[in-house]
Amino acid sequence: MMKIIIIAQFNSFSFEGGNSRFTYLLDLFDYKNNDVEFITSNFHHATKTKRKIDKKTLDKCNYKLTFIDEPGYKKNISIKRMVSHKILSKRIKKYLKNLNYKPDVIYCAIPSLDVAYEAVTFTKKNGIRFIVDIQDLWPEAFKMALNIPVISNVIFYPMKRKANYIYSNADDIVAVSETYVNRALSVNSKKTEGLSIFLGTDLGYFDKCQKENKVVHKDNVIRVAYIGTLGTSYDIKSVIDAIKILKNKGIKNVKFIIMGNGPLEESFEMYAKQSDIDYQFTGRLDYEKMVGLLSSCDICVNPIVGLSVASIINKVGDYAAAGLPVINTQNSEEYKELIDRYKAGYNCNNGDSIDIANKLETLIKDEKLRIKLGSGNRRLAEEKFDRNKTYPKIIKLIERG
Repeated sequence: MMKIIIIAQFNSFSFEGGNSRFTYLLDLFDYKNNDVEFITSNFHHATKTKRKIDKKTLDKCNYKLTFIDEPGYKKNISIKRMVSHKILSKRIKKYLKNLNYKPDVIYCAIPSLDVAYEAVTFTKKNGIRFIVDIQDLWPEAFKMALNIPVISNVIFYPMKRKANYIYSNADDIVAVSETYVNRALSVNSKKTEGLSIFLGTDLGYFDKCQKENKVVHKDNVIRVAYIGTLGTSYDIKSVIDAIKILKNKGIKNVKFIIMGNGPLEESFEMYAKQSDIDYQFTGRLDYEKMVGLLSSCDICVNPIVGLSVASIINKVGDYAAAGLPVINTQNSEEYKELIDRYKAGYNCNNGDSIDIANKLETLIKDEKLRIKLGSGNRRLAEEKFDRNKTYPKIIKLIERG
């Protein structure tokens, strides 16, 4: 019986309206041959609340589910968040030290660095295999929000050093993109390759949600969709500006549907109102409802700011599953190449509202083109983003021993 520990600070269970990588992985294990413990925080990052999970839900788990108490925080970029992560990591360190069994492998997510640092240190001391799963690049993501020449490098050097320590001591490397795999390999002398598995989506479940939450519009409005966080990494204003340009050209049947929440939600909504475009901010929706509304739209947008280090992010898997043509401004060469290869939409100049407007206009005026590019995006989902095809590769790596 193989003993496996999975540690993921940021995780959403299906009953919380989430679509998490880790709870999906947990459903794939063969529990006749594996004894699995899942360690996570009792603070839910997406809603900024403490989790309340009843015993009936816990009893349904085939694995042992362990919640570690975390103080929590209200803002994503804040000292309080860093302190909260540090406290959680120390509590996980104590929990691991007091385990009454020795795991064969620990599979740990980044972020956060603090938790992964304690996990890899524990494995080094005790001769346990360590696998890192890189969901985001820290401190690179923070440097984007606080980008001050020289000063930022000094401020974030301790985080970079911690990240390098984790990557260099990993026995195996998994990440949500090839870009992130290569970052870890650059400091790991033991490995020459890693496993790139996109966050992706469960296509079967997506299609079921689409069917059960179908939204029908009886008008000639072209709906442009965005899903996800409303924060500093996302260039929502350029999309609003583009739709405003179209309106000034007489193309008035365009509505911007923004599904999600975040620190800049109020600011973006005020900007949309001042720009006098047709828009709807839905707030954060349950995954099932989001799928229904997204699938009823005509075009989707992936507007990422120029300094972002993000690569293959969660939303693009859902866009692909919905079979919508995508307008992309993200500077990720990896994602841009996928759009071109699968003919899934258009890449635009970052922050260029005129370019976005021109590409939107092309799609708005040509329904057959929208269908053609949307089909290309769906093919991308089926070949690269379907968790049923890709996630078993992670299980195989973990169970390899």
